[in-house]
Amino acid sequence: MSEAQQQGGGQAVPQTRTARHRRIVDILGRQPVRSQSQLAKLLADDGLSVTQATLSRDLDELGAVKIRTNDGELIYAVPSEGGFRTPQAPLGESVKEERMRRLAAELLISAEASANLVVVRTPPGAAQFLASAIDTAEVHDILGTIAGDDTVVLISRDPAGGQKLADHLLRLAQGEV
Repeated sequence: MSEAQQQGGGQAVPQTRTARHRRIVDILGRQPVRSQSQLAKLLADDGLSVTQATLSRDLDELGAVKIRTNDGELIYAVPSEGGFRTPQAPLGESVKEERMRRLAAELLISAEASANLVVVRTPPGAAQFLASAIDTAEVHDILGTIAGDDTVVLISRDPAGGQKLADHLLRLAQGEV
């Protein structure tokens, strides 16, 4: 059995292939990575130690390729999830926030808080799409999301932060942020 490692924020990360793949995709989607040694260092910072051979195999299994950025740098990228499979350079924070704002305006029906939880209602079939946008935006105050068909539950890091999150989402939906 693999041993779980604690990340800086207290998140336990198991030493499994699946967890390592997810972390690699997260890192490549968040920041430009120019080499395998740089990626290995970033994984090690998260408590995941890998050999160069394992990292090469992981990148191959994930379909990672090197692409040229607008600045001319070669960086690793993985195919996007969902319908758009072309590898892309990491999105900037403003792009992620704008996507979350746009989807909140289109999909959020209501947001109601209780302690550190927020229950968000969406049209049928849209909850997972909105939850994915919220997760991708990497809002520090949100520990995670759970999505069903038309409901998303957000968990606040602050034990009493649900109302603050609900208010923020409602302001996003109304274009006030």
